[in-house]
Amino acid sequence: MRKVPKSREKIAPKKTPAKSSAARAKRRPMAEASDVQMLNFTDRSVPLVFQQNQRARRIIMRLDYGSSRIVVVLPKRTSRDEGKRFVLSNKEWIAERLDQLPETVPFEHGAVIPFLGLDHRIRHRPTARGVVWCEDQEIHVAGQEMHLPRRVSEWLKLEARREIEARAYAKAEQVGKKVKRITIRDTKSRWGSCTSEGELSFSWRLIFAPRHVMDYVISHEVAHLREMNHGPRFWKLCGELCRTVNASRDWLEENGTELYRYGR
Repeated sequence: MRKVPKSREKIAPKKTPAKSSAARAKRRPMAEASDVQMLNFTDRSVPLVFQQNQRARRIIMRLDYGSSRIVVVLPKRTSRDEGKRFVLSNKEWIAERLDQLPETVPFEHGAVIPFLGLDHRIRHRPTARGVVWCEDQEIHVAGQEMHLPRRVSEWLKLEARREIEARAYAKAEQVGKKVKRITIRDTKSRWGSCTSEGELSFSWRLIFAPRHVMDYVISHEVAHLREMNHGPRFWKLCGELCRTVNASRDWLEENGTELYRYGR
């Protein structure tokens, strides 16, 4: 299940093949499969990550909303210098999309974050007993303030696991299938995934989304336990598991990148 807008990518025009082996010999191959540099703008610097892909036919540049970095995929025998030139020639395109990134919201006292779609304010309670608890749309955090970000993050991930696992196992039983394992991660390219072995994976950031959106993502992946495709039978089953398929897909398309604002 994709989770980032299509406009994140820029593809280079198809290159004309080199006319001789001598011309090909001038190319300097990448020393590593992945290499990080910085792309500098007047008011900021952005990580620029080069990744080599043997199957790629052209240079592909995309904005990774999850980590606010630029990923450049290089075909075989394409050097980082060629990739860097392509990036620099599209610097204005990059700047426009960076300006569209939502402002980050760190986990700190007084910050407002969505929890299952409802705004909750984080409250530091230094003298209180316990660790983290939710009450009256406030997330209370005990202990020293230096531990607050980590404790909020860990609590949210545990809540995400609790919500997702309960729904996923119930829906799997509904379709007559078994879940082998459920993994909760901070994924960058998909809200969820399902393998042919019955292993499900979900982004913990779904805990920020409304319940019906989380329910749709879970239904989508559970439906893959029976239909490992996106054909008519898959969507029919998905609709049986979730009544808000279209509305939830629309919500993710419009608001999905917002879920990356929090805890950064």
